[in-house]
Amino acid sequence: MSKVTVIGSGNVGATVAQCVAEKDVADVVLIDIIEGMPQGKALDMMEAAPIHGHDRKIHGTNDYADTKDSDIVVITAGIARKPGMSRDDLLKINAGIVQTCSKEALKHSPNAIFIIVTNPLDVMTYLAWQTTKLPTHRVMGMAGVLDSGRFQTFIGMELKTSVQDVRAMVLGGHGDLMVPLPKYSTVNGVPITELMPKDRVEALCQRTRDGGAEIVALLKSGSAWYAPGASAALMVEAILKDQNRLLPCCVYADGQYGLKDVYVGLPTVLGREGVKKIIDLKLDDSESAALKKSADSIKENIDAMNKLLAATV
Repeated sequence: MSKVTVIGSGNVGATVAQCVAEKDVADVVLIDIIEGMPQGKALDMMEAAPIHGHDRKIHGTNDYADTKDSDIVVITAGIARKPGMSRDDLLKINAGIVQTCSKEALKHSPNAIFIIVTNPLDVMTYLAWQTTKLPTHRVMGMAGVLDSGRFQTFIGMELKTSVQDVRAMVLGGHGDLMVPLPKYSTVNGVPITELMPKDRVEALCQRTRDGGAEIVALLKSGSAWYAPGASAALMVEAILKDQNRLLPCCVYADGQYGLKDVYVGLPTVLGREGVKKIIDLKLDDSESAALKKSADSIKENIDAMNKLLAATV
């Protein structure tokens, strides 16, 4: 049976663990630095197993030795930005967390595939790759699946249609500069551009860009976790089942779409070895420009992170 380690037992990490177990694709190790939290949540999930009808083992721990020989490592550990905290402060703190998690997990699972969920996601994925020195096909970030899922939701709500018939594609960074692609977003094969007026399409694109912020504003404390957790679990399933799913993921661009040396959301085929290939979609000039702008912003943040980390050495 496959083994998946989820680092960070907060709301997102616990949701990833639960979804992976309920998909019946792997046993799960849930690890955190807080004593008792991963153990308690894992036991709670184990007690739900007979109700959901699976026999997957979920083990909570504070010891990386228990993560040995994991097939996939999902990193959700990190802090949310707090009042009065600068973006640089958040970047520096989460960079330190991701570096530590990556090193410790790799030590015990040198053959694992890494999926990063910690924010700022695109930058943290690049850092995990830098830290582990793994081939780029084995390090990726979860963003496009979530952003596309939000777009799918809003399309279904707008058209009053089943979301099961909706497919959506959102590229670029996981933030304000993400690039929803309406012409590649369909309801049972019909592009949404043929099903609603242009102003409604743009309104849904903007709501997708603001999707995370909308939830934060409603919660007033904390951020989304159900959809992010389910999105990471979907990627885990695609990899472990070698499904060759075409999903937008944060992956390393090495010339694709004119982008180089940056982790950014692109259409990706996921299978057992991780990233099997990046699909080259035909983008118009405005879409290409938006994708480049998004990637350039990520590069600026990568440079800022590297300067911050260099200053602390």
